[in-house]
Amino acid sequence: MRDYIDVTGKNEDEAISKALAQLGLDRDDVSVEVLERAKSGFLGLGACPAKIRVYYGPEEEEVPVKEEPLPEAKPVQEAKPAQEPKPPRRPAPENRERPERREAPAQEKKECPAPAERKAEDLGEEVNDEKAQAIKTFLSGLLTHMDSAAEIKVYLPEKGRYKVILEGQGLGALIGRRGETLDAIQQLTGYAVNRGGGPRVRVHLDAENYRAKREQSLQHLARKVAGKVIRFRRSVPLEPMNAYERHVIHTALQDYEGVTTYSTGTDPNRRVVVALDRGR
Repeated sequence: MRDYIDVTGKNEDEAISKALAQLGLDRDDVSVEVLERAKSGFLGLGACPAKIRVYYGPEEEEVPVKEEPLPEAKPVQEAKPAQEPKPPRRPAPENRERPERREAPAQEKKECPAPAERKAEDLGEEVNDEKAQAIKTFLSGLLTHMDSAAEIKVYLPEKGRYKVILEGQGLGALIGRRGETLDAIQQLTGYAVNRGGGPRVRVHLDAENYRAKREQSLQHLARKVAGKVIRFRRSVPLEPMNAYERHVIHTALQDYEGVTTYSTGTDPNRRVVVALDRGR
């Protein structure tokens, strides 16, 4: 299989240009597969960039499989009637002990243990202070424009950090592809709340427990890719991720024997590379 990279851009042409600049190749040296077409959203929310996969490098030649000739069939001879054979004499049973059958020891498989499930965060009771009211006011107006009737609940699990939970039916449009819409709403809410002055606070937005599910999915992906890196002994670049998701990948593989991780590129195309740890 040829090497490839996944690149995103505002449209397909921009993504191809980025890939060629990154690889230092001409258009004729690569082949392009469009994974996702660019989509426009509402007020910049829900917009999806174009995503392409660019293959490069020499193509592997298929090794022809040599078919072995089938053995020639021998002519069937008519069987002659034969006398019934006499039953053979059974030897007297000997009192011998059968040797014990030993099974070959199974090869131990070194894997990084799956991380233990985190305990649910204790959010306490809902808060309705000045910052919480500002959060609800901004989100209510934004969700109205997005035709969403989600219920907004605001908690303060620790000083300076507000946890906002959106509850309701059909919240997939608010989450978006890989949480991109949810991240955009969270960022806009943080800007709106901190714009009025006073101490700055962090806003953490979640819907349908998406954050925890995404983290578990990334941890599973990290272990799966690490296994491939060790098996094929070659580095594997992951898709572009935000800073938090890259942190999840680094943390999931920090104790995985035989591999190491590092980030490359610039946002929004910065990605994690899982590579062999040749120093161990």
